[in-house]
Amino acid sequence: MADEKEGFTLNELEPNAGENTRDGQPITSSDLDAVYGIPVEVAAVLGKAEMQVSHLLKLGRGAVIELDRKVGEAIDIYVNNRLVARGEVVVVEDRLGITMTEIIKSDRIG
Repeated sequence: MADEKEGFTLNELEPNAGENTRDGQPITSSDLDAVYGIPVEVAAVLGKAEMQVSHLLKLGRGAVIELDRKVGEAIDIYVNNRLVARGEVVVVEDRLGITMTEIIKSDRIG
């Protein structure tokens, strides 16, 4: 299919010849059941700031810390301390959420 899909599932993927196969057979979601239960840590970083410990200790309730990002700038999304995407903060009902706008491709495995 030439159309790009958003929100696809593993079962909708068609392996290319020689790719995503095991012993010549397509890999299916049941082949990945063992990894579905592995917990991962996801962190969304709004920005960073540097300050001396003495200044940090003087901060009180209501203090504002200026971050290194501008309003509307993409935030970094880390999975297990590895940058994997960038996104935007969204409000979902009364909670904050993240919409991924860019996937960071990495050639490094492991």
